[in-house]
Amino acid sequence: MTEEINFCLKAAEESMVNAITHLEHELTKIRAGRANPQLIENIMIDYYGSNVPITQVAGINAPDARTLVIQPWEKKSLQLIEKAIMVANIGIMPQNDGIVIRLSIPPLTEERRKEYVKKAKQETENSKVSVRNARREWLEEIKKLTKKGVPEDLVKKAEIDLQNITNKYIEKADKVLASKEKDIMTV
Repeated sequence: MTEEINFCLKAAEESMVNAITHLEHELTKIRAGRANPQLIENIMIDYYGSNVPITQVAGINAPDARTLVIQPWEKKSLQLIEKAIMVANIGIMPQNDGIVIRLSIPPLTEERRKEYVKKAKQETENSKVSVRNARREWLEEIKKLTKKGVPEDLVKKAEIDLQNITNKYIEKADKVLASKEKDIMTV
């Protein structure tokens, strides 16, 4: 009987881990004033009639804290990449020198930093909602175990364990946000 409870708790925790992993991935897309290839890696390019991410047609690196360099694998894709970056409206004007495209990351204004913190908080709240949804979903599964003959005291203990796991991941989401907020607000 306890295998079923352990299965539910592990599955719930796995869902919560996925929510935090997704949060961390989404927060890497929020600019913190430093050049980060993840700022542009999801920009799609019309490449020979197919929409592909920029990472499939070029290498991206950050030689310093304020510059991204995009090195296309085919010279003829330079204009396609440049156009896609402008269409993506990321607030950075690409500089095409015929060999590579450079993106100079401007320093963030205080107002822009606050906007990014607000966006990070929204992503964190979405993550917390996912964690709570996982708790609700698996709590229902745990309660159904009573009907299958699992003792009520084990079910109550599992509910408490599930709440503790939920609290742990809500706290983890807050820590991830605090770290990103500090990163964004650091000049």
